Amino acid sequence: MITLFSIIALGFFLGMRHATDPDHVIAVTTIVSRRRSVRQAALIGLLWGFGHTITILVVGSAIILFGLVIPPRIGLTMELSVGLMLILLGVLNLSGMLRWITETVRPLQLGQHSHPHGHGDYIHSHLHGHGPERHGHSGGATPVGWMDRAFGSLGFYQVVRPLAVGIVHGLAGSAAVALLVLTTIRVPGWAVLYLFVFGIGTVAGMMLITAAIAVPFTFSEDRFTRLNRGLGLVSGLVSLAFGLFIVYQMGFVNGLFAHSPKWVPH
Repeated sequence: MITLFSIIALGFFLGMRHATDPDHVIAVTTIVSRRRSVRQAALIGLLWGFGHTITILVVGSAIILFGLVIPPRIGLTMELSVGLMLILLGVLNLSGMLRWITETVRPLQLGQHSHPHGHGDYIHSHLHGHGPERHGHSGGATPVGWMDRAFGSLGFYQVVRPLAVGIVHGLAGSAAVALLVLTTIRVPGWAVLYLFVFGIGTVAGMMLITAAIAVPFTFSEDRFTRLNRGLGLVSGLVSLAFGLFIVYQMGFVNGLFAHSPKWVPH
């Protein structure tokens, strides 16, 4: 017999478990790798979880309450969007890290040294002397500089990014979550309640994950700079590779780019 307590307990536990999905962890790692404190990283997890919960509730409720059916091509497109997002996050991460590596291995001129320098979340180093200031590019010339210029002044860019990533992930996973609920919970109101509790569990799980991920980045920021940048480089490479894998799976293996796509929500 399904009780209110079992719905809450199961929803919260499975929500926390859902936060550990590889594509979720990889995506937030590329963002958290630029954070300088565990507290900021936990906030990233909170925002990601909130965005994820929004789409789970909206799409999942539409499936439960109104019998919404998602066609295979639409479902595969939502899954494909996750892969494209991971590719974008990976490229942005790698561009900053590769620039830092290039500047690090370049021989320093006499009397010059490097200092960390940032444009929003894009952190890198510049040669620095005590003569006229040297800065090799304008703030808008960095990979994310134009986004900082467009959104940074509004004060919500740092909030929007993890929120948007969570929304995309929620779109890809909402159908599977809702269909699972329909097979176990027959009362629509309780099923929607399950989705809400599931979302809360996802938020809690992702906050714990992002805080844990931030520990090595925060610890190595000042003590082991090369290790810190290496971790950031690895996170970018993994995000890029996993994104390409998802695009290949959805586009070619599951047939999104073919005449007869095959999609099983998972």
